[in-house]
Amino acid sequence: MEFTPINEIEKIHTELRSGFYSGKLRSIAYRKYQVLQLGYLFQDNAERIDAALTADLGRPSVENYLLEIVSCIGEAKKVYQSVDKWSKPEKPAFTFNFFAMRPVIRKEPKGGRPDHQPIQLSIMAYNRSSLRSPRCWNRYQALKNATAVSSLLTELMPKYLDRDLWDYILYSGSGRAGKIVSLAAAKHLTPITLELGAKSPVVVDPSCDLETAAPPDYILVPKDFQDTLANALKAAYDKFFPDTAKLSTSGAYSRLITPQAFSRVNKLLEGTKGTIVFGGEVDETTKYIQPTVVKDVQADDSLMSEEIFGPLLPIVPVKDIDEAITFINSRCDHPLALYLFATKLSKPRYLITLRVVPRLRMSVPFIPLWKVYPLVE
Repeated sequence: MEFTPINEIEKIHTELRSGFYSGKLRSIAYRKYQVLQLGYLFQDNAERIDAALTADLGRPSVENYLLEIVSCIGEAKKVYQSVDKWSKPEKPAFTFNFFAMRPVIRKEPKGGRPDHQPIQLSIMAYNRSSLRSPRCWNRYQALKNATAVSSLLTELMPKYLDRDLWDYILYSGSGRAGKIVSLAAAKHLTPITLELGAKSPVVVDPSCDLETAAPPDYILVPKDFQDTLANALKAAYDKFFPDTAKLSTSGAYSRLITPQAFSRVNKLLEGTKGTIVFGGEVDETTKYIQPTVVKDVQADDSLMSEEIFGPLLPIVPVKDIDEAITFINSRCDHPLALYLFATKLSKPRYLITLRVVPRLRMSVPFIPLWKVYPLVE
């Protein structure tokens, strides 16, 4: 994959600003045309996009279409139908101090660039941010890790989409890299939003329905219910992936995107002092790590040191819900989401919400702030 030479960036930036100041993007009709073009990009090139995603992630085609291609086409349709409403200025509520100035709210949304769903979360963030307001047009920045996807999008996007203003940064990733991006943005006073990684917990109450699933980073569960949960997870894994479907060779399961990503996640697994319930198989050649559940994980374990972003699920035993809340609030990071699994609780849900929600950070519209599956008060 070819990267943009540093000495060309200033020229590109000047061209983008010039395109914006031409005024053509102020037209709602033109922005809606761009939305349609984005939809056609996916519809016309679905097979090539599927092949690129498989090359980068080792992901099965059914997941590529479900998670990225079909959802992007549907999202483009939704945005097309909503651009007029989203772009319309709003008048704020009356206040004596400012009514004489006739204030107006003009919306300035933002986009994003994650790697774990390189098309869905990159292009659709571009879609929503760019097409609601003409001041938010961005130049798509290639994904350095998803090389096949990046190369394909670099080829296709100029054929389908116009390119204009590049004047906003939204970074999604680690805190370490977030500091570097912030420093670079500060030098030019470029507006920036950071969506930094954090470990999102699941709190499991013994009353929960173990049939339900969630995408967590770790699980907090009462100690005397830990084995019951671990056995239920093992049974679900065996049902989804029987011995006849060996994941390391069958092509039925995604791989880590780079050797560096594999090495990082593998080190977390190698350093754990917990007990592996199932999984643990790795293959450095293919960047494969088997879905792995580890129980008896403590707060200072390697699996709790950072956001995992891999197929490892630590189970942290606690005394009860109160200790689970204390555990969450004692950590220095701010989780993006909290998932509570219970059918009945010893205390009202709103008390738990008030004690934990102030710690949550919601930075992107794709991640729910609070979920309960299911809860009967």
